[in-house]
Amino acid sequence: MVPTPDAETAPTLSRRHAGGAESARGLLLTVLGELVLPAGGSALTAAFIDVLGRLGVEEKATRQALMRTAADGWLASERQGRRTVWTLSPDARRLLTEGAERIYGFRGVQRDWDGRWLLVLARAPESERAARHVLRTRLTWAGFGSPAPGVWISTHVDRAGEAERVLDEAGLREDAQIFRAEHHGGAMAAMVGQAWDLDAIERQYEEFLAEFAGEPPADPVVRVIQLVHAWRRFPQIDPELPAELLPDRWSGTRAAELFRRYHEPWAAAAHAEWQRSTFG
Repeated sequence: MVPTPDAETAPTLSRRHAGGAESARGLLLTVLGELVLPAGGSALTAAFIDVLGRLGVEEKATRQALMRTAADGWLASERQGRRTVWTLSPDARRLLTEGAERIYGFRGVQRDWDGRWLLVLARAPESERAARHVLRTRLTWAGFGSPAPGVWISTHVDRAGEAERVLDEAGLREDAQIFRAEHHGGAMAAMVGQAWDLDAIERQYEEFLAEFAGEPPADPVVRVIQLVHAWRRFPQIDPELPAELLPDRWSGTRAAELFRRYHEPWAAAAHAEWQRSTFG
């Protein structure tokens, strides 16, 4: 097991990362995607307690996060003598792999837009809360915004198949409509402003840039988990619009460049450290 940093050198989490069980669960998911998946998909309880402990998560919260994640079907546990090994489920491997492709490939601005829009018309009844949740969260993750009730738009016309899968999962496919369309008249900037809060996204990019402008933690595992954990929310909140639809002041591109510049070297060191701590 790699030694835990002492009190003077231990990293501190920003307010966004610090907290209770939900914070522990979120950090655990980042660890699963960044460290566990590339290393084969399994790790001991002690390895999770160690790495999350370096991030300021108490052992009890780590164990609770492992149990909740297993209850949701992401992990399976197996006893090996006095130790417990946690292994990613097939669905977790698939979801983490898909998420990694979106997170690591995210650029903060769409290139080579041809002017076409992907349009989805779909509404879930107020009584169908689960369907409404799936529709909202999954389409938002796919880069869609909603300028009006029941209307979802995206500049990523190649994601029609993803939209269909979301509609199927929400149980709304039969009554929904999907179009590839061109804009012919009307205030496009107003429509974009109704679909996405770009000012709020810009503020979060500025916070991200400020957070990683200083000296990074010495612990390679901590610094890469903090980086990925902070970055992974942007594909969820930023539709990755083309430059012509973005405000003049837009920090998304600079933030993406910072992430790419830091992630590759930091990840290499972190993965080597994780291998040593997990497999000796």
